[in-house]
Amino acid sequence: MKRRRDMEVESTEITIGIEELSMMKLIKVKLIKHDQQQTAANLVANHDNDKDYNYHIPTMPFLSISNLVLQVLDKIGPTMAVLRQDIFQNIQKLEKVHDSDPALYSNMVEILKKEIISEGNGTKCSKTCCKALLWLTRSLDFTLALLQLLADDLERNMVQAVQESYTNTLKPWHGWISSAAFKVALKLVPESKGLITILKGKDKNNDDFKKELRTFISLLTPLLKEIHDVLGAYDLDRLKST
Repeated sequence: MKRRRDMEVESTEITIGIEELSMMKLIKVKLIKHDQQQTAANLVANHDNDKDYNYHIPTMPFLSISNLVLQVLDKIGPTMAVLRQDIFQNIQKLEKVHDSDPALYSNMVEILKKEIISEGNGTKCSKTCCKALLWLTRSLDFTLALLQLLADDLERNMVQAVQESYTNTLKPWHGWISSAAFKVALKLVPESKGLITILKGKDKNNDDFKKELRTFISLLTPLLKEIHDVLGAYDLDRLKST
C-alpha cells in the first residue's frame, strides 16, 4: 500500500496532462473515422459546410487540460488570481453547454456552431462560448510558450520567461486594463526554483522532467493549432479584450 501511495504522489499536472492528451488523440482518431463514413452523405444532402469536416475537439478532455492549468495556478498562490478566475469562468461556461446535451456537445465544434447559428456571425455578437474557447486557447498558448522556455533552460529567469511568453501570446490581444493587471501579477511571479518544484514533483531529476515537458509540448501543440484553425474558420480569432 505504501508503494502504491508513493506512486500516486509522483503524478503531477504535466504527467496527468500527457495522459489526457494521449487519450484525446485516440478519441479524435475514432471521431474522424466515423466522420469520414458520413461525409459523402452529408455533402450530397448539403446539410453542413465543408469547413466543419475533420474538426474534432473532444470537449471534456480539452476542459480537463484547462483545469490542470488551474491546479498549477492554485499551487503558485494568489499571484495569478486574475488569470485563474478568467480560466475558471470560461471552463464553467463551456461545461454548462456540454452538460445540456453531452452526446451532441462531446465535440467542441458543435458548441461553436450552435452559438453562431443562434446569434449569427460577426464580432459584435455576444458569442459567450466562442469567446470562452478563444480565451482558454490563448491561455494555453501562454502556458505552452512558458513550458517551451523552461524545457530549454530550467534555470531561466522566471520573470523574463513569463514576460516573453506573455508578449508572444496574450499581449497582442489584451487592452490596457488586462495589460495593467498582468504587470501587477508579474511582480509577484515566484522564482524559477519554486515553479519548477511545483511542476516537477518529488524524486524526479531534471533530465526526466525535461523529457516530460517536451512530451507534453509535442502533444499540446497540434491540438492548439487545430483549435486556432477552427476559430479562424469561423472568424473568431481576432477578438481583443479591454
